[in-house]
Amino acid sequence: MITRSLTVKLMLAFLFTGLACVALVGVFARYQTGLEFNRFLREREQATFVSTVTTYYQQNGSWDGLADTLRANQPRRTDQQPGQAAQPPPAQSLFVLIDQRNTVVVGSGPYRRGDQLPDNLVATGQSVEVDGTLIGSVVPLQASADLDPRERDYLERSNRTLIYASVGGALLALLIGVVLARVLMQPIRALTVAIGAMRRGEIQQSVRVSTKDEIGELVMAFNQMSADLAQAHTARRQMTADIAHELNSPLSVLTGYLESMRDGILPPSPERFQTMYDEALQLQRLIGDLRLLSLADAGELSLKRQPMKPRQLLDLVAASFERRAEQLGIQLQVQAADDLPGVQIDRERMVQVFGNLVGNALRYTPVGGTITLSADRDPRKQGCVRMQVTDTGVGIAPEVLPRIFERLYRADQSRQEHDGGSGLGLAIAKAIVEMHDGSISAASVVDRGTTMTIMLPGAGLALHQ
Repeated sequence: MITRSLTVKLMLAFLFTGLACVALVGVFARYQTGLEFNRFLREREQATFVSTVTTYYQQNGSWDGLADTLRANQPRRTDQQPGQAAQPPPAQSLFVLIDQRNTVVVGSGPYRRGDQLPDNLVATGQSVEVDGTLIGSVVPLQASADLDPRERDYLERSNRTLIYASVGGALLALLIGVVLARVLMQPIRALTVAIGAMRRGEIQQSVRVSTKDEIGELVMAFNQMSADLAQAHTARRQMTADIAHELNSPLSVLTGYLESMRDGILPPSPERFQTMYDEALQLQRLIGDLRLLSLADAGELSLKRQPMKPRQLLDLVAASFERRAEQLGIQLQVQAADDLPGVQIDRERMVQVFGNLVGNALRYTPVGGTITLSADRDPRKQGCVRMQVTDTGVGIAPEVLPRIFERLYRADQSRQEHDGGSGLGLAIAKAIVEMHDGSISAASVVDRGTTMTIMLPGAGLALHQ
């Protein structure tokens, strides 16, 4: 209903625009045609009058008797009825003839023979010369020439032609309006059909882009939106399944132990209680991570920022993992200058971020390996700080690297959940870093190691300025 209404509106808009243009052209053409035709008649009458009076003067040597001769030689009008009083000659109603002294010889309108013509009118006259000698001037007045039947018939035919052209133009405008409305509405109809399909649950839709104008941009934006929605829908379904799996694993262990103890199959023991406690902690960590991500997505994760030196932050993180690294036979070192710009951060959140990165590095770095926490100035943007966690571990495969920041994604699918955390660590790290107006990225070479890079603005500087 809306599409049809818009189609009608477009058709009417094109029609009214065409009609307005045709009407404007028609009125202007009719006015200009009449004006130019009257001008042509006046110039023709003036040329005839000048020729007539010049010939008369050449034959008689003076202007005496010219007015009577003009009146006697004036042909009878074809539209004059028998017995009707004679019409004044066109020459006497259109022109005034004056001699060299600006005295009226043949009068017209308010000017009679013997009157003196004003200088301003004399200046508009056409000189009459005989053998190079000025003998007078013909001065046109502002009156219009009377049209004979043939001249009126010519104007009427011209007007009819303009009317026919206007009607034809209006019909052509209507035809063009119908065609253009259909062409313009075609992608909009396709969009309407695609949106209806999306409403029915068919998220992935694609509309053909047939133009490169604003409507084409709208179609491309819709196609991109549909693709993004389909991808988000698939990711949401996958994430829901992954979350169910992640929650089910510790719950299965807990319910299994509890059921066995209830039925007397397994006796209670400190070891079994510890296992159950560990699974409960894993479940608690997963729920906490999910809640943190949901707050970050909603923009409700609050940050308590305070200035802090990069070296101080890295030393704090290294101290937390120093004992564990020593037990695993891995060297943990910090490389950062003391004069680096400070960063405005939430200390606990950023410690959590680097804790996730160092924890992952410890899992994948063999005995004898090295993990380096470093900080230096960002070479690409003045005033920004680049902090890195570099390990000499097994590395990450190129086909896996782009997905490591996805939620619940594990590069090593064979790892057990209780060995690898919730699978949300890097996703949480990315969310927290971006809330600090920073960015996080990864680079890795298989069997040589991985480098996690965090870019943060210096205190008082936004990274995306």
